[in-house]
Amino acid sequence: MIAYFGLFASALIAATILPMQSEAVLVGLLTTQQYPVVALLLVATVGNVLGAVINWALGRYLLRFRDRRWFPVSEQQLVRAEGWYRRYGRWSLLGSWLPIIGDPLTVVAGVLREPIGPFLFLVTVAKLGRYLVLAMVTLAWV
Repeated sequence: MIAYFGLFASALIAATILPMQSEAVLVGLLTTQQYPVVALLLVATVGNVLGAVINWALGRYLLRFRDRRWFPVSEQQLVRAEGWYRRYGRWSLLGSWLPIIGDPLTVVAGVLREPIGPFLFLVTVAKLGRYLVLAMVTLAWV
């Protein structure tokens, strides 16, 4: 149970703007071969998607605080992600798994008032896809 909680927490934190790597935790748990792969994928995905929803909420409701020091996205990151999002629309959320740009994209989706339904669907597909590929590569080496 502690392993699942650790994976969930690392995935949730990794999906926010805070620096964290959930992939290493997932790979470590996969290599032990003590946990069902599907359960690990589900826990990691749910945690990571929930972290993205936190970013979406930050963008949607806390944008008025963007000039504050504690705001999790710099103005430069926000402008870059907003340009990407405006260019590719909601489909850019399929890149929410990408390092550096993925987290700001989820904030921008909130800023630009992306409805939660399409947001959840696209982010879940992206995050699950990343973890699935990681699991397949890891298990091929174990």
